[in-house]
Amino acid sequence: MTTRVNLLDLAPTDAEEQLRAFAEAQGVGAYRGSQAARHLWTTPTASFDAMSDLPRAFRAELERAFAIPRLELAAEQRSEDGTRKFLFRLHDGQTIETVSIPDGDRVTLCISSQAGCALQCSFCATGLMGFYRNLLPSEIAGQVRELALLPEPIAPTNIVFMGMGEPLMNWRAVDVVLTILNHPKGCGVGARHITVSTVGVLPGIEALARRPEQFRLAISVHAPTDELRRMLMPVNIKFPLERVIDAAAAFTRRVTFEYVMLGGVNDQPGHAAELARLAKRCGAFVNLIPLHPGGAGSYTPTSPEGIKRFASEVARHKVEVAVRRSRGTDIAAACGQLRVERLRRRPPRAANQNGEVEIA
Repeated sequence: MTTRVNLLDLAPTDAEEQLRAFAEAQGVGAYRGSQAARHLWTTPTASFDAMSDLPRAFRAELERAFAIPRLELAAEQRSEDGTRKFLFRLHDGQTIETVSIPDGDRVTLCISSQAGCALQCSFCATGLMGFYRNLLPSEIAGQVRELALLPEPIAPTNIVFMGMGEPLMNWRAVDVVLTILNHPKGCGVGARHITVSTVGVLPGIEALARRPEQFRLAISVHAPTDELRRMLMPVNIKFPLERVIDAAAAFTRRVTFEYVMLGGVNDQPGHAAELARLAKRCGAFVNLIPLHPGGAGSYTPTSPEGIKRFASEVARHKVEVAVRRSRGTDIAAACGQLRVERLRRRPPRAANQNGEVEIA
């Protein structure tokens, strides 16, 4: 039996090329292939049969040759502030999370790139569950597609790779997904509205920098010194802070520093001054993140007054800084919480599928 081609794993132009060649071989004209391609991402449909602008017989042939797999919606939570969290079940039973955050005219989607995470950051709920596997392009971009297929579709203005997993340790798939999300024949989201968040995986930062589009980079800093960062984020042993900052300085587009505020750990005036010094080296914008209740570990959030003082100290050094507004606190919206609630935890293992990011 011939394996069907998963069109959602392909860049939009590659998928269209295959569909046009197939349509021509079927004797219906290459333009029918382009019609079918539009239903992958631009005006998505749930199945080939739902592509009502195509001849019924051609739809049946498409079904035999190609696949456009769905993600199963396993759970959904809605917050009083409009935030919505979705738990999707994959073909092998793994589950991943996607979060939709409305804010005026903006809708930001936080999407996952791995099932679980191998990095074990001590304050992160996803890190508690260990690593299972990298996601396919169809499973990453498919999160955006599934929200477009809801009875009341969700159309994002912004997309951030800030869900479960480290995107730059799944670069092969993320590279394709960036094209799907940005391309006019894909989701058509502007590159400046797509942000890749990383703990500082250097080969991945370099690979992202080589792309010509204006994708944004966010770096999870969370501590302004190597000593403290190693305690919070074991990955700092492989990718020390100084090298990460150097890579950020070489990145020619906008860089944001993400900094979760941990009470009594990384929130002192000296930490703020050091963080400002690092930010000035690469012209970074600093985004302070209140610790989400139930995130992970035994940490306590920095008080709102403490965050305000910390932000003022960063700003005093002439660094642009903002405090992220907590969203979805009533629905366990910290990354990984919904999945942890429904699955047993498992011991972490190495993220070695697809050769990590060393293929970049």
